[in-house]
Amino acid sequence: MSIFEYNGSALVAMVGKNCFAIASDRRLGVQLQTIATDFQKIYRIHNKLFIGLAGLATDAQTLYQRLVFRNKLYHLREERDMKPETFASLVSAVLYEKRFGPYFCQPVIAGLGDDDKPFICTMDSIGAKELAKDFVVAGTASESLYGACESMFKPDMEAEELFETISQALISAVDRDCLSGWGGHVYLVTPTEVTERILKGRMD
Repeated sequence: MSIFEYNGSALVAMVGKNCFAIASDRRLGVQLQTIATDFQKIYRIHNKLFIGLAGLATDAQTLYQRLVFRNKLYHLREERDMKPETFASLVSAVLYEKRFGPYFCQPVIAGLGDDDKPFICTMDSIGAKELAKDFVVAGTASESLYGACESMFKPDMEAEELFETISQALISAVDRDCLSGWGGHVYLVTPTEVTERILKGRMD
């Protein structure tokens, strides 16, 4: 078993019309044993920028603390919020610094940039970015997430339709992966508000 599969995870970010959604499952496991069913995998950097961390849970928490530190330094120096593109470059640099002993994490970054244009990207454990205009996925359920998102995604969805689509894609995908599941955690972000919702899994 790969170290990336040790705790299990499912992460997906999807863009809509001037909005985005980012969702994760809620399971924390040690291989096939479930430890917690309310584990946080998505973190708010500021109201228009979120990061989800799939992979080894201990590394995810350590990496998040480093990113919060770097973001606060940026805020003190620049006196403004970091743009999503800038934050993606920061995450990439932080990961690449440790390329010979990497954090076993696969980040998913989602934010609203200039003119409220949604930005999403993911990267591997040493910071190689993969940009997308529709959706990005990460974690042990990534293969089934690709399939579900490919079949459900439509361009320029309004916020509520986007929420419905990402939720259905996540719930469908985690049913096909025994290392992730136990419902979902969804953030829906528009230029004016952030909505957080908890999904119940099919077996909850």
